[in-house]
Amino acid sequence: MELREISPAENATAEEFLQVAYPEQRKIAERIRKQKQNGERTLPSATLVDDSVLLNHEFRKALIDKVASLVDENLFGRSEMCQQFAMLLSLALNHIGIYSKVMLGKATYSNGFSWVHYWVATKDEIVDANTDSMAENPVVPNGLTPPPYWGSMFNVPKDRKLKPKSNAKTPRDTDVKDIWWPELKEWVSQYNNSNPAGR
Repeated sequence: MELREISPAENATAEEFLQVAYPEQRKIAERIRKQKQNGERTLPSATLVDDSVLLNHEFRKALIDKVASLVDENLFGRSEMCQQFAMLLSLALNHIGIYSKVMLGKATYSNGFSWVHYWVATKDEIVDANTDSMAENPVVPNGLTPPPYWGSMFNVPKDRKLKPKSNAKTPRDTDVKDIWWPELKEWVSQYNNSNPAGR
C-alpha cells in the first residue's frame, strides 16, 4: 500500500518541497520514510505516563496510538502535528461521551526550551500524548523527549509546564475533518464493539 504523505507547504507536494529543502530536512524525511516502510515508527503508548481514571488503560493506549498513526502522514512525522493530534483525540473523547477540548498555549520544559503547543483537557485530566515525537523536530534540543502523559491535571510531570493561552482558537484543519476523523470514528466504534470492556 502506498503511503500518503502530507507536505508542510500548502502550495507544494511532498516531493516538490523536498527539492528545495535543506539537506538536514531531506535526511529527516528519508529516515522517517524508511521507518514507515519497515513498520518501525514509534508509538506514544511505549512510554506513556498513565495517571488517568477515564476508560481503561488498554483503550487509552490503543486510542493515542491510533491517533498517532493517523497524523504521522506528515512528511516530517508527527512532531509538528500536535494540533491535529489534539483535535482528533478530543473528537474521539467527545464522541464516546467524555467532555474534552483542545488547548492551545505554551509548553516549557525542564531545560528551558519552550514552544507553542496543543494538548487536550477534560474536566479533571490533561492529555499531552504526542511528546514522544519531539526528538524528531530539528528545533528541539537534543535529548529532550518528554514522555506522553494522560492523567490528573494536578499531577502533570514536573518536566513540563503547560500554560493555556486565553481565548485561543484552534485553526480549522480539513485533513482532520475530512480524512482522519471519519477513519478514527469508525475505529472507535469497531474497537468498542469488539472490546465491550473498553468503555
